[in-house]
Amino acid sequence: MNHRIRRALGLHLTVDGYGCDRDSLADLEGVSGFLQDFPARIGMTRIMDPHVQEYIPPPHRPPEEWGLSGFVLIAESHISVHNFPDHEYVSADIFSCQVFDTSKALATIVAHFGVRQHEVHILDRGLEFPRSLQPVVAHLLRERGQRAPGERR
Repeated sequence: MNHRIRRALGLHLTVDGYGCDRDSLADLEGVSGFLQDFPARIGMTRIMDPHVQEYIPPPHRPPEEWGLSGFVLIAESHISVHNFPDHEYVSADIFSCQVFDTSKALATIVAHFGVRQHEVHILDRGLEFPRSLQPVVAHLLRERGQRAPGERR
């Protein structure tokens, strides 16, 4: 499953984990520590401390909907996790404009949260992202009713 970016701007790995360890899902400090260390483990550059928030549902919602959500910004984009301990479920997203080892990322998530079963999706993002500045400049000038240098009427 080791995926490499070919033509895409970025790579987006999504992991849905089932049958997870309830205690690791419910541990706010543990989730924060995971997000603190995880970027470096997969070769990314953390640019902020993680933010993790507990969600307690209002009285009219089922109490087992409570959970923890956290994210960390990385120079390459972002990493997020959403945990539902009573459902033994974790959802994790990694979006990066840098190539990374998806197998290592998955193994790290599985180990940390005790995932017993998982679904994985890998998306190439930004397939039409311009690789050269020249076409972008020409497009913007045309939108403004101007000609690009060297462009004929």
